[in-house]
Amino acid sequence: MKKFDIIIWGATSFTGKLVTEYIFKKYGSSKIKWAIAGRNLKKLEKIRYQVADENIPIFIADSFDEESLSKFVKKTKVVCSTVGPYSLYGTKLVKLCVDNNTNYCDITGEAHWIRSLIDRFHEEAKSKKIKIINSCGFDSIPSDMGVYFIQNEIKKINNNYAKSIKMRVAGIRGGISGGTYSSINNLLKEAYRDKSIFKVLNNPYGLNPKDKMEGLDKKDLRKIIFDKESNSWIYPFIMAGINTKIVRRSNALSNFIYGKDFRYEEAMIAGKGISGFWKAILAVFPLAMIGLNPNSFLKKIVDSFMPKPGEGPGIEKRKNGFYNLRFYITLNNNRTAFAKVIGDSDPGYGSTSKMLAESALCLAFDNLSDNYGVITPSSGMGDKLLNRLKENAGLSFELKIK
Repeated sequence: MKKFDIIIWGATSFTGKLVTEYIFKKYGSSKIKWAIAGRNLKKLEKIRYQVADENIPIFIADSFDEESLSKFVKKTKVVCSTVGPYSLYGTKLVKLCVDNNTNYCDITGEAHWIRSLIDRFHEEAKSKKIKIINSCGFDSIPSDMGVYFIQNEIKKINNNYAKSIKMRVAGIRGGISGGTYSSINNLLKEAYRDKSIFKVLNNPYGLNPKDKMEGLDKKDLRKIIFDKESNSWIYPFIMAGINTKIVRRSNALSNFIYGKDFRYEEAMIAGKGISGFWKAILAVFPLAMIGLNPNSFLKKIVDSFMPKPGEGPGIEKRKNGFYNLRFYITLNNNRTAFAKVIGDSDPGYGSTSKMLAESALCLAFDNLSDNYGVITPSSGMGDKLLNRLKENAGLSFELKIK
């Protein structure tokens, strides 16, 4: 019997603090058994004082020290990690979770790292009935759970799953934290050092089981085009690279329940006419700057203007944030449908912290499916997580068949 239900690893990070605050406001220090963990005792005590109380236990550990990590990993049902870049700091922790029969969730968007976890730990975690679930934040819960919701509702009405879904970001407001920007930079640095990483990033089915890397989808959108579904100019969505792969892995893990020919893609809506086209151009420019070779002089200038680890949007910006995702759906009989997923706060932090916390709570307390291994939010938590997102995390899901 494990002593704790959940331990938050990285509670002093920007997102970790928000997750800690969320769980304390919901459960206090006595309704569930939970603790916080990190490297620095003084910072942990400060976080505990600011958003929780002295009854919340603290664990001190280092990402590279297995002995210190194992002291808390073996004592909890679920490790909820906010410590990135995950490819730098996360592998030992996941290994120890598998070794100690502990479920795990995080908010990584690092596809190459998830691929390495699949290759190293999926089969062992599956045999031990452990759930290792990545990408439990804005990347990729609204996409993965959005498709899960749509397909299940379509099946009830149409007796078949949709054959194509195109997600378009119609509106979004929020900020970026230093931790997220650091993860993006680290991914680029690793990819420029090891070109094989680009193979994973550029393969639409890069996270599928190796015997199921097949389908009709091509690479994510890389340019500005006019989109007939939304009747607008669209441009690349920075999260599409991970979101689309998570959705396709969910399909593959279900033995292609949506079909091997199921297609999924994502993009940002800029608007109509000349104004929409120019809006797309202006939006693509900063994306290009972020994606520069990390060793270039220009990239170093860009980096100097970005937030540093531990920094992030303030409370008003998080509260005033939102996102509106539209899904354009084609059914097997060529009828069409339309769906929306709407989040009520800043996607990267206000909403992400709630989604991650509810994922950890779901893993700790809900009666879930028998899907185990290195899996996805929808394949690992399904309806239970969907209900939590609707009831607690400020997400709404809506479907209309035309």
